[in-house]
Amino acid sequence: MKKWLALLLSFLLLTPCALGEEADPEEIYAQSDAQAVEEETIIDPGELPDYVEWLLEVARGELGYTEGPNNYSKYGEWAGDANAAWCAEFVCWCVNQVDEIHGTSLLRNNYPFWGGQNTGRDWFLKRGRFVYRKGNCPDWGYQWLRGDDHYLVKNEYIPRPGDLLFFSYNEAGDTAHVAIVEYCARDGEGEVILHVIEGNNPSCVQRNAYRLNNSQVLGFGLPEDRVDTVMRLGNKGDKVLWLQQMLHDLGYLEEIHLTGGFGSHTKQAVIAFQKTVLERTETSGIADRETLQAIEEMWNQEQDADPDNWLVE
Repeated sequence: MKKWLALLLSFLLLTPCALGEEADPEEIYAQSDAQAVEEETIIDPGELPDYVEWLLEVARGELGYTEGPNNYSKYGEWAGDANAAWCAEFVCWCVNQVDEIHGTSLLRNNYPFWGGQNTGRDWFLKRGRFVYRKGNCPDWGYQWLRGDDHYLVKNEYIPRPGDLLFFSYNEAGDTAHVAIVEYCARDGEGEVILHVIEGNNPSCVQRNAYRLNNSQVLGFGLPEDRVDTVMRLGNKGDKVLWLQQMLHDLGYLEEIHLTGGFGSHTKQAVIAFQKTVLERTETSGIADRETLQAIEEMWNQEQDADPDNWLVE
């Protein structure tokens, strides 16, 4: 970790954005509300996968790149639309560079390949890896970090380097901009500052800084599985399928209902578990934190007790 912090500090000289074409005054861009200051204290993110530093190294190498006429960028051209608004394309291009240089398979696995509004957010949501800044996922419910004993509260989740920061400029929560988190810090007053590398804001690749409590910060896409979310009738995604698989293995759900969609059969299976294991007199069929953690704990115990899962050397 000391090595990571030393590498980070060596890159913190801000690279100015080259002058490009004048931005359209009617366009809206993420508004930075913080700057790097000497009294900041960098927040230790803990152990990080090697690919995070590789990704940041690629992104840093692009600092200062400026778009051409008609919003042209090499990132948009690479993605298939040379004149597209290119904040997402920049992220995808950087991830793809890591894959090509290091032989990884991050794009479409750890990170999405996308370019349209909400598409990147929805990709993370489907995989259960999008954390809302307010700790509550619309149409799903409250969120918590895996293994934690409480739900996240507003501004509690502090992103790690390599997370993607998504912005929204309307009440509907539609995504309008994205950036790569480089590191986070606390200022002299203890407020969390998100330091990012971003493209197309408004016309170049640059570093920027935002306060965690900035109202434009919608949430974060995580390249690793670190968060869980309440699940209920109508939800669809990988986490729903994982819940169904555990319920099936525990004898609460038939295999035919392993669909990835939280339907009536999954709800009844959750109710049965809540009655028999949690001994709840009032059941909702909503897979809340207590229910999900109890299901996973029982499932892990059964897996450990199954001789077919024992590793024999």
